[in-house]
Amino acid sequence: MKFIFSLALLVISSAAFAQASQNYTLGAGDKVEIKVFGQPDLEVTAFLGNSGEVNYPFLGKVKLSGLNTSQVEQVITNGLKPAYLVNPNVYVQVIEYRPFYIHGEVKDPGAYAYQPAMTVNQAIALAGGLTERASIEKIFIFKEQTKQEQQKGSLNSQIAAGDTIKIEQRLF
Repeated sequence: MKFIFSLALLVISSAAFAQASQNYTLGAGDKVEIKVFGQPDLEVTAFLGNSGEVNYPFLGKVKLSGLNTSQVEQVITNGLKPAYLVNPNVYVQVIEYRPFYIHGEVKDPGAYAYQPAMTVNQAIALAGGLTERASIEKIFIFKEQTKQEQQKGSLNSQIAAGDTIKIEQRLF
């Protein structure tokens, strides 16, 4: 019975992870892999730089920043379909996500590898936990798109790649 429950939990969490990564928007710092079934010459693995573009065979520079993996698959398919391949089967995946940042009252502040559906609590765990002065009521998240604008957060707040988390001190 435990095995069946564990298997069901694994399937549900895998589906949630797949959904989260499907909705993930690519940006500078992500490493992506693009494959076309049966076409090893068209396989590309690349980091997205500040331009958000990759140089893809036959298509030249293709802007991926701001798109999710399904949209990138469609862009590559549409680019290859009319002139190069009859029915290309394109697959895109994120190999490495751009980091998130955490500072303030954590034991080891810095940049850490992001994973889809990550929470502030998980980010704190990666940063070695909270210091004894940390306040769980004073958590702020600076979203990547609006770095200047801070949002009030909690331990259960979802973060995204590129976000910055700030944990402030509590008053004694």
